[in-house]
Amino acid sequence: MPSISRHKTVTVQIDTITVGGSAPIVVQSMTNTDTADVIRSVKQIYELANAGSELVRITVNNIEAAKAVPEIRQRLDKMNCNVPLIGDFHFNGHKLLTAVPECATALAKYRINPGNVGRGKRRDEQFLQMIEFAVKYNKAVRIGVNWGSIDQELLARKLDQNAQLEQPRDIAEVQHDALIESALSSAQQAEKYGLPHNKIIISCKLSGVQDLIRTYQDLAQQCDYPLHLGLTEAGMGSKGIVASTAALSILLQQGIGDTIRISLTPEPKAPREKEVIVAQEILQTMGLRSFTPQVVACPGCGRTSSDYFQHLAKDIQSYLRDQMPVWREQYQGVETMSVAVMGCVVNGPGESKHANIGISLPGTGEKPVAPVYEDGVKTVTLKGDQIAIDFQEIVDAYIKRTYTIN
Repeated sequence: MPSISRHKTVTVQIDTITVGGSAPIVVQSMTNTDTADVIRSVKQIYELANAGSELVRITVNNIEAAKAVPEIRQRLDKMNCNVPLIGDFHFNGHKLLTAVPECATALAKYRINPGNVGRGKRRDEQFLQMIEFAVKYNKAVRIGVNWGSIDQELLARKLDQNAQLEQPRDIAEVQHDALIESALSSAQQAEKYGLPHNKIIISCKLSGVQDLIRTYQDLAQQCDYPLHLGLTEAGMGSKGIVASTAALSILLQQGIGDTIRISLTPEPKAPREKEVIVAQEILQTMGLRSFTPQVVACPGCGRTSSDYFQHLAKDIQSYLRDQMPVWREQYQGVETMSVAVMGCVVNGPGESKHANIGISLPGTGEKPVAPVYEDGVKTVTLKGDQIAIDFQEIVDAYIKRTYTIN
C-alpha cells in the first residue's frame, strides 16, 4: 500500500503519548458522565481506554468536578490504567485551576476554547492564567476553536472590516477566516505568555464536511502545530459515522491530522466506546494504523439465503475485539491479522486464501462443508454443527503459533 506523506508538524508529548511529527495518529474520546461522579467517570474512562482510546477528555466545569479529577486519576492508576486525561475548560477554567491546583497537576493536557475564555480585557487575563498553569506544570494545551462558539469580538471586528470594503466578501468567507485566525492568534499569544511551541495542539471544529476539509487544509498551510481532527456534532448512528468518515478520510489521505475523535451522539444509555471503534476502523481501513484483526466478509446474495455465515462473521469479529486487550500484551503484531468469513464458493476460496486465515462456507442447498485456509494453504475442512466453535479454536491456535510472544 502506498505510504501517505504526513503534514510536517512539531512533536508534542502528553505523558506517555506522542502527538505530531512522525508519531502514529492518536485516537481520543470524551466521557459524558458527570465528572464529579467519580465512580461512574472512572468506569467510563476505563472502558474507553480498554477499547483503545489513547487520550480521554473529561469535562471540568465546576468546583466539584475539579476536586474529583485528582481522585479519578488516583483510582485509574491503581487499576493500571495510565491513559492521559484532558481537562475540557470553558468560561471558568482559570478560577477552577486556581482553587484546585491538584486538578491542574492531575491532568495531562488542558483544552481551551478561545471563544469561551472571557470578554474584552478579561479574556486576555483569563487566557493568561490558563497558560500560566500550563507553563508552571509543564502541560500541553489544545487551542480548540469551535464553529458554534467562535470568538464573537473577533468575528464582529472582521465583519465590520468586511462591510467597509468596496466589494464585501461573502459572510461565510469572513467566518472561515475568523475561525482560523482565532486559533492561530491564540496559539501565538500562548507562546508570548511562555508556553513552548511544542506544547500546543490546534483544532478548528465544524459540523459541515466541506467546511471542515477546507478549514484544515488552510490550517495545515499556515502552521506546523499538530492538528486534532474531528467533525463536531456529527450526529447519531450511520449519519454521524458517514459524515465523520467522509471528512476525516480526505484530510488523512492528504497527510493532515495528528489526533482524531469521532463525535458520535450515542443512543440513550448506550456504551460510549463506539466512537473509539469507528476512529480505529477509519485509520485501519486506510492503512494508517492497525488496532485489531480485521474480518473480511461477503455481503450475501441468493447463494447465501442462510444467515449462518453472517452470525459467524459477527461472532468472530466480536471475539477478536474482545480478546485484543489480552492479545495485545501477549502477541506482537496480532493486530495486523486478517480473517475472512465467506458465505459461498464463488469468491469464498479466493478471499480466504488472501487472508491470513479464512473459512469458505458452502452457501445455500449444499452440504455443510467448509474448507479453512491458513496463509493461502488449505489446512482442514470443517463439517457438522460445530463449525463455528472449531473455527474459533483454529484462529486461537494460529495466533499462538504465528505471532511473537512479547
